Amino acid sequence: FYKRPVSAPASWLRTFCTSVYKESADLLAMATVALLVPVPPPTIARPPALRSRHLGFLPRSCELGSSRVTAAMSSSDPSLATEAPQAAVTSERKLSPDLQEQLAKPYLARAMAAVDPSHPEGSKGRDTKGMSVLQQHAAFFDRNGDGVIYPWETFQSLRAIGLGSPSAFGTSILLHLVLTYPTQPGWMPSPLLSIHIKNIHRGKHGSDSETYDTEGRFEPAKFDAIFSKFGKTRPNALSEDEINAMLKHNRNMYDFLGWAAANLEWKLLHKVAKDKEGFLQREIVRGAFDGSLFERLQESKKST
Repeated sequence: FYKRPVSAPASWLRTFCTSVYKESADLLAMATVALLVPVPPPTIARPPALRSRHLGFLPRSCELGSSRVTAAMSSSDPSLATEAPQAAVTSERKLSPDLQEQLAKPYLARAMAAVDPSHPEGSKGRDTKGMSVLQQHAAFFDRNGDGVIYPWETFQSLRAIGLGSPSAFGTSILLHLVLTYPTQPGWMPSPLLSIHIKNIHRGKHGSDSETYDTEGRFEPAKFDAIFSKFGKTRPNALSEDEINAMLKHNRNMYDFLGWAAANLEWKLLHKVAKDKEGFLQREIVRGAFDGSLFERLQESKKST
């Protein structure tokens, strides 16, 4: 042991380090080549395209990205159902599942146009003056156009559309007693019971059809639901009994003021605008929401 040369450990260590260095250099060179030389991705065989005849539940007309919902898709997707088996009322008051095919974006509340499938742009040729649909409805009763409605103006307007003097007088007093304070620009009540059109959205009451939203816009889907739910005799008209059924079913709990207001509005509308058979036509109701009906009634009364 003592006679072993001293240089043996140094020689062994030198050989080991040299081999490790060569192997590291080779690995580094291979990695550099792999990064610099692009390798084409492996070719993956595509499965044959699936056609609608292979899948019984997928109709041929169904396309990816299409906004149209077919009947087969609706029946297979419970999230699109409008009727619940355990809620009989959902079957009694039906909705129109294809409304979006008849009117663009029926879920979007319109600020200045009362639209439906027959009137996608609202009442054509009518100057909205930048007012909301609810403001247009109220503006008919502003006889001098100053933006403020007084009881005598409401009386004159009701007489102009064919209401008798006693009914017009009583209705005017009731409407102004209810709407005057919510629409005032300040805290002080008006001794003249004035109604300010710019704040008419504050006078929106409950237990109604919700066709007006809380800002006075017009909601097409809510308007359509009036007739899809309650128009049993005729799809686009309401009889007096159907109006009564709607008023009853739209009631919110303990909303006595809303019940009375909705009842007064619809009964007056039926009285002045029903047809010879006692029905309120869809176009008549739509015109009442944007006020165009009142203008037509006034013109017809003048001509007679």
